[in-house]
Amino acid sequence: MLLVLSEEQKAHLGCLPRVGGAAIGELGYLAVELLRRGAAPKACEAVARKLNAGVDTVQHGVEGLMYLLTESSKLMISEMDFQDSIHVLGFSDELNKLLLQLYLDNRKEIRSILGELAPKLPSYHSLEWRLDVQLASRSLRQQIKPAVTMKLHLNDNEDLTTQVLQTDPSTLLHLIQQLEQALGEMKTNHCRRIARNMK
Repeated sequence: MLLVLSEEQKAHLGCLPRVGGAAIGELGYLAVELLRRGAAPKACEAVARKLNAGVDTVQHGVEGLMYLLTESSKLMISEMDFQDSIHVLGFSDELNKLLLQLYLDNRKEIRSILGELAPKLPSYHSLEWRLDVQLASRSLRQQIKPAVTMKLHLNDNEDLTTQVLQTDPSTLLHLIQQLEQALGEMKTNHCRRIARNMK
């Protein structure tokens, strides 16, 4: 799978030949640090002074590298696809090899950083349910009013939380049909293709 770069990203990466191939390592390190810790304008200024380049040039180069590395790592692009993706930029073979090596060296670390940045959502632990039927009340002698009560246990950041839900059987059947329809949609070729690219 090839990575598609916008014109703005190509322009940001276009400043890399100006700063030189030797600076790719420093800009790559700065891009990974930017992912890990956030914006660091002083670090960009220090690298710009060291490379005798403008601060904007260094900042654009770091932003371009950060996008290239994060998207490539997120999609787990192979070496060949990565080379084909950066080939459209028109860089020299030496610079392309440096970018490939930078990607291969930092791919696992960037994936772990992206995994830490992802929101932690509660996950399923167990479910208890009970069916209650009200057969009569003071005002109505013959009445059938069913209710399903569910106790949902969730793992939320190593803590066990509980949610109690109550509904009538018709609403529960509708919910089950909607979930089954969603599962059926996941089996279509379009959804499979999207899920495969997200891994």
